[in-house]
Amino acid sequence: MEQLTPAKVTPADPPGGAAGEEQKRRALRKMKLVALSFLLGATLVFLLTSWAQSAGWPGWVGYVRAAAEAGMVGALADWFAVTALFRHPLGLKIPHTAIIPNKKDALGSSLGDFVGSNFLSEEVVRDKLKRVEIARRLGAWLAQEENAERVTSELATVVRAAVRVLRDEDVQAIMEQAVARRIIDKPWGPPLGKILQGVFADGAHHKLVDLMCDRAYEWVRDNHTTMLRVVSDRAPSWSPKFVDEMLADKVYGEVLSFAWAVKTDVNHPMRLALDKFLGEFAQDLQTNPDVMARAEQVKGQIVHHEEVQRLIGSAWSTAKEMLLTAAEDPSSELRRRVRLGLTSLGQRLISDDQLRAKADGWVEGAAAYLVKNYSREITTIITDTVERWDAEETSRKIELQVGRDLQFIRINGTVVGALAGLVIYAVAELLF
Repeated sequence: MEQLTPAKVTPADPPGGAAGEEQKRRALRKMKLVALSFLLGATLVFLLTSWAQSAGWPGWVGYVRAAAEAGMVGALADWFAVTALFRHPLGLKIPHTAIIPNKKDALGSSLGDFVGSNFLSEEVVRDKLKRVEIARRLGAWLAQEENAERVTSELATVVRAAVRVLRDEDVQAIMEQAVARRIIDKPWGPPLGKILQGVFADGAHHKLVDLMCDRAYEWVRDNHTTMLRVVSDRAPSWSPKFVDEMLADKVYGEVLSFAWAVKTDVNHPMRLALDKFLGEFAQDLQTNPDVMARAEQVKGQIVHHEEVQRLIGSAWSTAKEMLLTAAEDPSSELRRRVRLGLTSLGQRLISDDQLRAKADGWVEGAAAYLVKNYSREITTIITDTVERWDAEETSRKIELQVGRDLQFIRINGTVVGALAGLVIYAVAELLF
């Protein structure tokens, strides 16, 4: 069976796209011509001085000839060295040439190891982050209102995207299983009794009692006819009508007086009895098994009621609509609070040294954890990417980036070679 190999890819184009690449290509060709002109110039001088020396010209011609000869050698040697980096010189497969195409994977691995050792070490990352003072910079940036608004807008975009991606039925199922079921499965009696006990102890229920007393008094006051009818209906058939009316008026007056007393007297025995009953009820919800069991029965009736089930099912739809509306409206209360919170956080990061130190510590710890445990995976991105590059295209891309500067090596080789040749020839003439 034929073995499949990973497809080769070409490295990304340099910044500027095709236009930038073409400009670099022209600059590279220009520098190659300059370097070549130095070689041709040295060759021409060598040929002319060789003829002049054979024709009997003065001795200084030998010095020029030696400099030109050494300049040619230096130019050719450096041309070979530069060319050998990217291809085989003159197409000859000489050992240790075309280094980049042949050693591409090894270079990628070495580059990954270099980055991992020198840039992704815990000490380097901690030192860099400590000098950068990320918390202070972040605080100064967030303290500006336009930046806080920008972050708020980005968060709103993320929220909208996340909410729209989620399936309603999945979220509702999670809410029912993870949230509603947990609330239902836990007994309601003890926690409810504890809450009510705190409310009754603080007297926060008195306003509700006042409201009930007010409404009770108003009902009695406004329903005189109803009271007469009730008394008349309960009176014996043989009782005279005027006696029933007198009795009904008497009962109505007593009930009205009682309702008024309860309404106006905060220390009325009825109120005190109600407070006592409520306190005992709160305590029974926590300790009395019978009351706790009845509370569980009431809970079951409430939870399984059709309207409650419909409310649980529609909770996500309502929350989703509220989130989308708030996220899309720049003036919504949610976005305003988020924006103010970010601005306040930025100001605290600037002024609060303790908070800033904690934030820097969190960032340093997180970065150190990442490089300590995942630096190998990060550097693998470099090595794997280089391995997938096409060798010839990689060589061409690298030459395009650095080839222009490498041509100065050829130029310098010509000049330095010529100077070295001149010095050697002069020393030889002086000694011999």
